[in-house]
Amino acid sequence: MAPRADSSRLVVPRSQRSAAADSVAQQRRRLRLLVGGSAVGYGVLYTGLTTSWYTGERAPLRWFDDLSEWKQLDKAGHFWGSFQISRGAVDMLRWTGLSEKKAIWYGSFVGFAIQSPLELLDGRDPAYGASATDLVANFLGSSALLAQQLAWHDIRIMPKWSFHLTRYAAQRPNVLGSNVPERWLKDYNGQTYWLCTDVGAFLRPGNRWPRWLQPAVGYGGQDLVYNDAAANAAAGLRPYRQYYLSLDVDLRRIPTRSPLLKKVFYTLSIFRLPAPALEYNGRNGFRFHSLYL
Repeated sequence: MAPRADSSRLVVPRSQRSAAADSVAQQRRRLRLLVGGSAVGYGVLYTGLTTSWYTGERAPLRWFDDLSEWKQLDKAGHFWGSFQISRGAVDMLRWTGLSEKKAIWYGSFVGFAIQSPLELLDGRDPAYGASATDLVANFLGSSALLAQQLAWHDIRIMPKWSFHLTRYAAQRPNVLGSNVPERWLKDYNGQTYWLCTDVGAFLRPGNRWPRWLQPAVGYGGQDLVYNDAAANAAAGLRPYRQYYLSLDVDLRRIPTRSPLLKKVFYTLSIFRLPAPALEYNGRNGFRFHSLYL
């Protein structure tokens, strides 16, 4: 009778051990590259803000309640930014080879971790102040990403951003922006924030809904020149909210074999593309835009 094999002494082939070691080494290299690159990038961003944006007088840290200002579009911006930074972090951690669970949990709060320290800069600016509601918006953006990743390991409801130039910046360029890049960041009148839904992901397998076509609901505002109601009224302005219903193209779902195009589409998927839109606001009622940016 042949002796039984001792399972405790099973030998892993050299080729398998070598492949496993190579995989671990690659994961470590990618993780070091990601962490190092992120640290350098964040350092450059922080330095750029302190030398170009926050250049005035510094004051002791203070808190300021700005929840009622700008029709909360600044909060929508914090939510969008935190969500998208966290989305990129989760996918990059997946790329390093980190386990799915770790990639989701570690990456999901990178947006919160990156955006929130910038409140220290606002907090030491005599004209502003650190905002607790900004921190809440940052947290909600990261949490929304985490919830979708835990539920679906994918994103089915994507926050997006669109922008168009407005006449308001010329009235207060020091606050709303004196050039196009500044106006992108500062002119809330031109910013619209969207939630775009991957309908096909919620339907039964085999459905014919085109995954690249998504319904979108948007939020914006107008007459936002001052963050104080009395100052707006003195200038003849009556800020109001705008709500939109439209469609969007999810570039991530566009079939392509090009790795470069896939990366380009992934990056551009944070923006909502121009399309027809139905607007409603409390001042003018309904309005149709044949092409809304």
